[in-house]
Amino acid sequence: MSNLRPTLPTAPSFRPHPLRNLPRRVSPALVLASALLLAACGSAKHDTDNPDWAQSGMPPPPKTTQSDAEWQESAAPPPPAFDQNSLVPIEMPPYMTLKFGIDPKTITITPDGIVRYVVVASSKAGGTVNAFYDGVRCKTGEMKSYARYSGNAWELAKAPEWKRITDLNSRYTWAIATQGLCRDSAPRSTASEIVQYIRNPVREVQ
Repeated sequence: MSNLRPTLPTAPSFRPHPLRNLPRRVSPALVLASALLLAACGSAKHDTDNPDWAQSGMPPPPKTTQSDAEWQESAAPPPPAFDQNSLVPIEMPPYMTLKFGIDPKTITITPDGIVRYVVVASSKAGGTVNAFYDGVRCKTGEMKSYARYSGNAWELAKAPEWKRITDLNSRYTWAIATQGLCRDSAPRSTASEIVQYIRNPVREVQ
């Protein structure tokens, strides 16, 4: 008779399977479904229906369409003369050392959706005066500076380009666009309406 005792089976211990022990073969259908999901996420649009920039604090992301790809800016006329005594002040934060204003007579709205204007910057204490001949395209939230006035003369910008307002350190352009120039993704109807909103800017909803 054998003296060997039967050995009781021990309970298997639980160990998380390392990644290397996962099956190497994956269902082709699962791969295809994952790829389609990632593609859908990557191509998701972030367009929003924003009734007014000032309500959300951010301009709506641009909506790219076929017409945008074919869009060409109309030729900008030379910088218009401005009257420093007729400026409509732009509401700016109190910490700003400069004050800004727009000459209403320089505001133009083009058929291709650009608002061009002259904005004047001057020290609150008086003295040096600088002016900028700028354009804003409300549909894309972009601006372009065509010329700068300094030393009693205009200096045209060399190869000016459209740039996102949010990418620029230009607080006054942001203020002008949100306070009066743009409604939704389009310019206001008339120059007089723009002036009205600049005089009485829309406050953010608290």
